[in-house]
Amino acid sequence: MSQISQTSQTSNSNPIGKLVLHAQDLAKTYGKGATAVEVLKDIDLEISASEKVAIVGSSGSGKSTLLHLLGGLDTPSAGSVFLAGENLHNLPIKKLDQLRNRSLGFIYQFHHLLDEFSAVENVALPLRIRGLSNDESMERANQMLLAVGLAKRVQHTPGELSGGERQRVAVARALVGNPSCVLADEPTGNLDAETADGVFDLMLDIAREQGTAFVIVTHDPVRAKRCDRILHLERGVLKPFSQ
Repeated sequence: MSQISQTSQTSNSNPIGKLVLHAQDLAKTYGKGATAVEVLKDIDLEISASEKVAIVGSSGSGKSTLLHLLGGLDTPSAGSVFLAGENLHNLPIKKLDQLRNRSLGFIYQFHHLLDEFSAVENVALPLRIRGLSNDESMERANQMLLAVGLAKRVQHTPGELSGGERQRVAVARALVGNPSCVLADEPTGNLDAETADGVFDLMLDIAREQGTAFVIVTHDPVRAKRCDRILHLERGVLKPFSQ
């Protein structure tokens, strides 16, 4: 049994095949009239528990915009996103924040850790926001850092960690709340090849063992091929990738 299985906080609540995220007729346009730019068009997307989906496309194709819509961080011009059966864009802000905290994790190309906090404090933060006690939050954060191979670095601040270690902390932070889905925007894009492989392997292991779905925006075709599906975003349209 791996470290990830040994340190998981709860039993797998996301059985394989269960639909965890669903976008329907999703569209996004910036501006109005003659200056309007249609970034996304009529996107339908279903993500199942434990599924690893790669989204590829040229720079500026709207990949990050799509992730922002899927995560409820931006509002679509049309269509809907359903998470845990809830339409994200019909929820009051407080309920939306609570649902995101409970059901989603986010990983970015740059780790976005708080420089003044230690690794364990950064990982514990989503749980503290959720309302868990400091003791429970720190215990779960320590166990999650153990799962990502950073048991000896828990008290180090981001400035004292390597790039790969910082990204592993970001992975731990995204997963500590046992989300049903993680949205990852170029999560290895700022790392050297060997370190990137390690972080990517970690995400795939977690997806398999904890039933967490991953939607991964990547420019790397080799890593994209290791996912269950590859989707290509081009001119605002999302389609299965074909070589």
